[in-house]
Amino acid sequence: MKLTTRNPLLPFASTLFAIALGASCQEEGPRQITASVAPPTQDVVSGAQEVIKPMAVSSSHIKDRIDHAIRFLRADQNKNTGQFGNGVEDTARVLIAMADSPRKYTVIDGPFLESAADFLANQRDSKGLIFDATATSDEAKIQQTLLAAYALARISVPGFGASEAEGQALAEAAEAVDAVTFAAVQGKLLPDAAPLALADLHKLLANQNDKGAFPAMGEGSVAAITAANVAQLTANWHSIRAAEVKPASEVVPLAKAPAADQAKITAAMMRGALYLVNEGAVEPGRWGAMGNADAGITAMVLGGLLATPEPRPAEVDAAINAGLAWLVSLQKEDGAIHTGQLANYVTSASILALAAADRPEFKETIEEARGFLTALQADEGEGYAPGHRYYGGMGYGGDERPDLSNLQMAMDALAASGTQAEDESFNKALAFLERCQNRSESNDIAIDAGDDKGVIKSGNDGGSAYSPGESKAGFMTLADGTRVPRSYGSMTFALLKGYLLAGLEKDDPRVVAAWKWITANYSLDLNPGFEASADPSEAYQGLFYYFLAMARALELYGEDEITTADGVVHNWKSELGARLTDMQKGDGSWENTNSPRWFEGNPTLATAYALVIMESTL
Repeated sequence: MKLTTRNPLLPFASTLFAIALGASCQEEGPRQITASVAPPTQDVVSGAQEVIKPMAVSSSHIKDRIDHAIRFLRADQNKNTGQFGNGVEDTARVLIAMADSPRKYTVIDGPFLESAADFLANQRDSKGLIFDATATSDEAKIQQTLLAAYALARISVPGFGASEAEGQALAEAAEAVDAVTFAAVQGKLLPDAAPLALADLHKLLANQNDKGAFPAMGEGSVAAITAANVAQLTANWHSIRAAEVKPASEVVPLAKAPAADQAKITAAMMRGALYLVNEGAVEPGRWGAMGNADAGITAMVLGGLLATPEPRPAEVDAAINAGLAWLVSLQKEDGAIHTGQLANYVTSASILALAAADRPEFKETIEEARGFLTALQADEGEGYAPGHRYYGGMGYGGDERPDLSNLQMAMDALAASGTQAEDESFNKALAFLERCQNRSESNDIAIDAGDDKGVIKSGNDGGSAYSPGESKAGFMTLADGTRVPRSYGSMTFALLKGYLLAGLEKDDPRVVAAWKWITANYSLDLNPGFEASADPSEAYQGLFYYFLAMARALELYGEDEITTADGVVHNWKSELGARLTDMQKGDGSWENTNSPRWFEGNPTLATAYALVIMESTL
């Protein structure tokens, strides 16, 4: 009995959820579900000779770990039945963890969620209860029913089956249960989560294996234990994120940059390279944050060092050699290059670094990594039909929720590995690119967000959002209630680059529309498109990332000049080179001082970005 998920406004059976949840199923906070996690420990971790306090953990690191665990759960799902783990209870626990995670998955996010919801619906008996063969008592049947109902509500399934009457049958079955039994079961299943102390959090993270699972913690299936710990990590993510320093609400606009010739740009790049080697490295050939080597940041730094014009100092070349060797040593059996998180992003950055080195000994490594990237794409092999909004996209390490940021990085890497425009992966990517662009002639997106939020559809300014139906710059609401994702700079340049890599010509209507937005919004002062934001720092979030997307897209486009709407002709290479040269600090580094978000407050990553960007201006 298959779930109907096409109409998100179809009301769910309200009686059951009022009883089971005690509140709206759209609550924002995470819920903790019963399963074994690491037992409480002291506030410090004892060493053999000393007491060592655990290092602080950032919210972004916790989010990466959650993504990694969800990626494991996806891979562990029974592709034939849609279930996770051992049946109804495990499947429900996994769906709850996914829905409450930072990415807040819903049923429209992919076939892996739809098939799991179908599995739960198919376990309903004639009375409307949802349970499997492991439930041999009334209490167990109610427990599984409550979990299933809560899970389906949390992933925003609009109703069971083809009619509301079927959902009502489930509600009536729940009402017939003894109230004391019902309340007892509910309390056991859905207690509130509490963040772990730092030492306990470190212990929990240490038990996550390379695949993302938590296999050695407590009784039960690996799926259920992993889901429980995703819920626990989500509670800590909320707590850590709330305590972290927010971007400054007041920003300092970038001053007009003085002209810079190629000699000045080259000299600035050399100072940046020496900063990375002598000041920024965690150890020779490895870079990161908070004293820890990070494969993704290392790959980006290597790209920056390799972009620095030759001849380079001996210590720079030595660092490059050590770093490249480390990346090669990290390659997994499936071709991916990473240390556990952000498999797509890190593999893509590694391919770009290895390809920039242009050495024959890396050819096989690059080819295997290329195979990993193409396997990640959301397509028929993963259950995505061409009509699905995420078809052709790529996410951080799988296709849990593809976005244009990750897709553009992967397309850059595929092109660097030798993939041609006519390749099937690029052809599939076109569908995703079209659904990101605000151009209704080629964008068929129509997402009913439910809860009276209106339907999300394409606009017509030619720019791009972050993913189909989602924009980091927010939405515009039209007179009829339709919401349009706002276009913004970094993603519009990513869109243009993606179209060009996929073989579209400059006169293609999709490219023409993107170019029109770019000429109307060209800026080297901020990331355009955030004018409606109440927070002035938002236009500076990911500023170096924006400059990088701009440089790569305009290089591909092949024009050195941009004529803006006011008729002014801009030589983007000269202006961008001057902007970056002027932003360099006295020690040779760069830093996004208006917004540290996305690690741009880390001088190591910001400097790596700057070097790669400046190579395009020479």
